[in-house]
Amino acid sequence: MGVIMETKDVTVSFGGHVAVDQVSVQILERKFTSIIGPNGAGKTTFFNLLSGQMKPTNGSIYFKGADVTKRSATERTRLGIGRSFQITNVFPNLTVFENVRLAVQSQAKVRYQMFAHFNQYKQFQEKTDEILALVFLQDKANSLAMNLAHGEKRKLEIAMLLALETELLLLDEPTAGMSLEEVPAIIDVIHEIKQQGNRTIVLIEHKMDMIMGMSDEVLVLYHGELIAKGTPNEIVHNEIVQSAYLGGGG
Repeated sequence: MGVIMETKDVTVSFGGHVAVDQVSVQILERKFTSIIGPNGAGKTTFFNLLSGQMKPTNGSIYFKGADVTKRSATERTRLGIGRSFQITNVFPNLTVFENVRLAVQSQAKVRYQMFAHFNQYKQFQEKTDEILALVFLQDKANSLAMNLAHGEKRKLEIAMLLALETELLLLDEPTAGMSLEEVPAIIDVIHEIKQQGNRTIVLIEHKMDMIMGMSDEVLVLYHGELIAKGTPNEIVHNEIVQSAYLGGGG
């Protein structure tokens, strides 16, 4: 199993504050990696580095062996890196099906042609149906995106990332702001994507039971530093991690 993404000594400084401090990690291809840490640990800043929302002050970032440190978020999306909940091309006045179909079509680099035979687009219809089934939105296919519940909108955002054939999914607190009733549905979607086995998932999440149940590897950030990495079981029994959490945030 190869390394799909790697950071080497990435650092982000804001004035005198170091948000991410010389973090070097390897994200393994087709594995499920979670990033945890107390509030203020640097998790979101680190995610911004991976997705291209932010450039490091120092250090380098590699995707499939290529240096992407200076690549924008849009360029990284084209390479196969997708971050959830940064999607701006969700059309509220279109149906769920149409939103996903347009994403499928854009990935195939085909524009709608008025006089083209409908069968030419059959492949897009079928791919859209597959993706909607994967995120459990088949029954909402004809609903307008604006009318979806909060949890369903999260599913649609994930569906659009899948439609773009994203190889590396960066999921930033996918259950944030959800009611207790909505959380299991998102967990089911993420589990389903993991079970397919053809994508790499990196997750920031505060729900420890969710992380421990699905992760292959857990990375622990504290005050911007990587203080531990290992299997969920190793992290649970790591004294440094226990001390960092029991000692409060940062």
